[in-house]
Amino acid sequence: MDDTQTSRDEDLSPGCSSVHQKGSEEPETSCVSMRSDKSLDLLIEFKSGDTQSDLSSVHQKSPEPEPSCVSMKSDESLDLPINFKSRDTQTDLGSFHHKKSEPEPSCVSMRSEGFMSPPLHPKSGDTQTDLSHDVLNTFRSNLKKKFECLYEGTAMQGNPTSLKEIYTELYITESESGEISNEHEVRQIETQSRRAATEDTPIKCSDIFRALPGQDKPIRTVLTKGVAGIGKTVSVKKFILDWAEGKENQDVQLIFPLPFREINLIKDKTLSLSDLLHVFFPEIKKIEISSNEYKVLFIFDGLDECRLSLDFQSDVRLCDVSESVSVDVLLTNLIVGNLLPSALIWITSRPAAADLVPSECVHRVTEVRGFNDPQKEEYFRKRISDQSLADRIISHLKSSRSLFIMCHIPVFCWISAAVLEKMLSRAESGEIPKTLTQMYTHFLILQTNIKHEKDYEKNVTDEDMILKLGKVAFQQLVKGNVIFYEEDLRECGIDMTEASVYSGLCTQIFREELGLYQGKVFCFVHLSVQEHLAALYVHLSCTNHNRNVFDQITKQSSLSKIKNWFQLMFKNVSLSALHQRAVDVALQSKNGHLDLFLQILLGLSVESHQNLLQGLMKQTRRTKRRRNKKTVDFIKEKIRIIDSTEKSINLFHCLNELGDHSLVEEIQQYLKSGTIKGVKLSSSQWSAVVFVLLTSERQDVFNIKEFVGGNNKAENLKVLQKLLPVIKESRSVQMCGCPFTDEGFAALASALKSNVSYLRELNLSENKLGKSVDQLSAVLEDLHCQLEKLWFRDSGLTDEDCASLTSALRSNPSHLRQLDLSGNKLGYSVKLLSAVLKDPRSNLEKLWLVDCGLTDKGCAALASALRSNPEHLRQLSLSGNKLGDSVNLLSAVLEDPDCKVETLGLMNCCLTDEGCAALASALRSNPEHLRELNLSENNLGDSGVNQLSAVLKDSRCKLEKLWLKNCDFTDEVCAALASALRSNPEHLRYLNLSGNKLGNFGVYELASGLEDCKLEKLALRYCGLTNEGCVALASVLKSKFSHLRHLDLSENMLRDEGLKLLSVGLKNSQCKLEILELRYCCVTDKGCGPLASALESNPSHLRELHLNGNHLEPLKIEVLTNLVANPIYRLEKLNY
Repeated sequence: MDDTQTSRDEDLSPGCSSVHQKGSEEPETSCVSMRSDKSLDLLIEFKSGDTQSDLSSVHQKSPEPEPSCVSMKSDESLDLPINFKSRDTQTDLGSFHHKKSEPEPSCVSMRSEGFMSPPLHPKSGDTQTDLSHDVLNTFRSNLKKKFECLYEGTAMQGNPTSLKEIYTELYITESESGEISNEHEVRQIETQSRRAATEDTPIKCSDIFRALPGQDKPIRTVLTKGVAGIGKTVSVKKFILDWAEGKENQDVQLIFPLPFREINLIKDKTLSLSDLLHVFFPEIKKIEISSNEYKVLFIFDGLDECRLSLDFQSDVRLCDVSESVSVDVLLTNLIVGNLLPSALIWITSRPAAADLVPSECVHRVTEVRGFNDPQKEEYFRKRISDQSLADRIISHLKSSRSLFIMCHIPVFCWISAAVLEKMLSRAESGEIPKTLTQMYTHFLILQTNIKHEKDYEKNVTDEDMILKLGKVAFQQLVKGNVIFYEEDLRECGIDMTEASVYSGLCTQIFREELGLYQGKVFCFVHLSVQEHLAALYVHLSCTNHNRNVFDQITKQSSLSKIKNWFQLMFKNVSLSALHQRAVDVALQSKNGHLDLFLQILLGLSVESHQNLLQGLMKQTRRTKRRRNKKTVDFIKEKIRIIDSTEKSINLFHCLNELGDHSLVEEIQQYLKSGTIKGVKLSSSQWSAVVFVLLTSERQDVFNIKEFVGGNNKAENLKVLQKLLPVIKESRSVQMCGCPFTDEGFAALASALKSNVSYLRELNLSENKLGKSVDQLSAVLEDLHCQLEKLWFRDSGLTDEDCASLTSALRSNPSHLRQLDLSGNKLGYSVKLLSAVLKDPRSNLEKLWLVDCGLTDKGCAALASALRSNPEHLRQLSLSGNKLGDSVNLLSAVLEDPDCKVETLGLMNCCLTDEGCAALASALRSNPEHLRELNLSENNLGDSGVNQLSAVLKDSRCKLEKLWLKNCDFTDEVCAALASALRSNPEHLRYLNLSGNKLGNFGVYELASGLEDCKLEKLALRYCGLTNEGCVALASVLKSKFSHLRHLDLSENMLRDEGLKLLSVGLKNSQCKLEILELRYCCVTDKGCGPLASALESNPSHLRELHLNGNHLEPLKIEVLTNLVANPIYRLEKLNY
């Protein structure tokens, strides 16, 4: 809706006069999305008694034009609608509590105080109170009987199944509003199948009106969306059943289920809300419904089936429940909140119609989703008693990705089980269905065989029935209708008697349902079944009757009709021409509602399908392969010229149905070989790339470097624009080091914003972002954004950019877990960032601010923030900043027992021994959390390292990795380090002492602490070692208690003698060393002999040997290269 649309008036007082002009608007509220992993089990339906309601009070009104968005199909088509009728059976609901009348709020939450006690206001005395109790008890009893069981078959035939036995709870998550979807629901299912849902928060169906933790806005109106057959209606019925049985939502006294397919039957009437409720629920005539009397919930199921003109921009305002107006005006005023503003509203809809209700009228959007992969398997194991047969069925469905994805819909699981159980258990001849078209065709054959058993006198031929049902399916599909009334069938040339016969013969394809006043409603068991029958009708009309039915759906002049008649009489209708016409018509659809129909239609022309349909087809019109080639070429040309990704994806599915995989296989080869960025792709090939990536099992990570290889910004932009549909569906977007123009980053931001709730990781490092930072910040501040990891390393951010970025993070701080701003000169922006960290809603766990030009003031602000909110941060890297004495402020934070920092990077921060003393003091006070500490490139000296050694010696210290590279200490500290390792040997795993003047004596001292500790990696690069130091290290390698696995002795003057001494340790069977680095150690070919001998004696451990920078001749170190080639030895990598 546009911005001028009027909304619910703020004046919602019960004393509002009858019909008048509406007033001011309210701001749009936030929306929430719900998902369900499971819905209905088999085809289910409900039906009640035969009594008709009294219509004497209902007034006629003049007909209104049909709404622009006509009826789609919801899962209500799987259940017979409800005949609302008074019953005699009562259930004891217990006593109700009374409370005083209170002013009505403008919008009410189920958790609000007004809901907690059920207010019953008797008109006079105890007699009226008893009457209210009796009416409410009867009302609940009637709803309980209507909703407690599910029935297979038609009417009340078949065995009832308890609704509680098959229902699975919904899931709820913050999500976007109920915006319209412009793609076919099958494509939406494919999208859902690619997305992990582990972050979704589970909630019971009964809790959909209750706020999530941390939300305080009341929820009056809920919109639940979901594709056809997914379980929306079953969820509604479970909600009502729980309430009727007294289990849930007992603060609500009355629930009125009003399915739109029922309301359609009185769309031309004029009546009041009281009249409407008395027509549907005559048992409540003795009580009055008003805004301050009972807490009420209205449930409008199947908005997509609505045939009323719901005009939410109308100026007509209704506040009186007894005033008669048109039904559409009544409903819009009820939904907006002018009428009964305290009433709760629940609306269900397929996605295509979800935006018919303005977003400002909806306080929460929920989504019902189907089976996840484990539940699909669970369904078949429950449905098929023979578990070995169930395994075969599951295995077959998994082998066809398109079929397994469709099993997301419970109804398709039922169809697949019916077909595959029969085919696999009876070893029937013929190809097992591998495509959607094949599956639906086999299902139709199965149902016609059942029809033969019922119609043993053969009064109805298969072709006649299929053509007539197919005509209904096609003509109503084109109109967008999936429920049909008597007038719809008459337009298709079918009378009510024929329709009833067909629904009786094919109960699992075509359903007859009893609506209000015994009015009949017809529908197919599922939208996909309607699409298949529609495609079959179009195909058979061409092959058997030489007709192109698309000529019937376009307006023609009399001259054109005569011309077409002569063409029909004297010229064959080409199947390829029909296909091309169908492709054009489907591409013109704005919401893709003919996509699956087109896919099936093309699949029917494949030879294997003609064999299946040989009983229906005339043999003279069988399709030849060259005709399909014309269709294939036509589709490929369309792929080349169309811009819509959604439409090109469906055309690739069509090519799959026709058996042409050439484009896709070519792209798959490029992707597999990693050569795609070196190939200049055509428009069709890029479309194929998008198709392949979007239909792959998991497209969680998108890395632009796989597709671009140069610095040409214009070319990179073209590639980016082609791949935006993939980016929208990626959980992690890696755009590191790929130059783009501002236009490219703007396009990226737009793509990310379109699906902002799905993105979890974004890496924009090493790009000059420029003006696009503001647009990217807009993505981050979206309340639906759940980004967890963000990298902006070396992105040239200015103070203004950082201000925009931190403003976005302040607006939405609760999701981000990792932030890297390294390499940007932040200046005063660190203060702004510190304000984000100080926010108690911030859950940041890892922060990199390497080389950001932090000053004393910036460090002080950061320390203050961490003191205020110390619970979450686990990793902090401030390396490359001249912190100096300001590290004392950080040390004060670290000694706080609430501080949970585990990794601290302070490399090259101008620390002195005094700063190291403050840090050591903090770690002594709070030693249990820190696991990694990097103090390299700081002038710590012997004094600073000795103080750190004292910390390491503490048994409470859990430090695992310590970097002290180039810290200007000598061999004087090695004894203290060795003592620390002996005293607390369990935790330290990595120690880097490179670049310090340890000499042989220092290594000798250190070695005394290495023989019996858990240290796994030791770096002693450029430490002044000679061959004498190797003796001590060889002793460590021979120790059976040593855990050393990686030793780096590079840039020490070991020479051949040292290598020979070291080899003594390597050859010992106790040595478990896996990686040895001896770069630039003045080793010659002579040293390789002892080394090779050692490895031959102990062949099972060493995997990598690095000898780069030594004086080695390639031909003279064959003794080592032979070890790599020999599988007996574990040596895998030899660098020299």
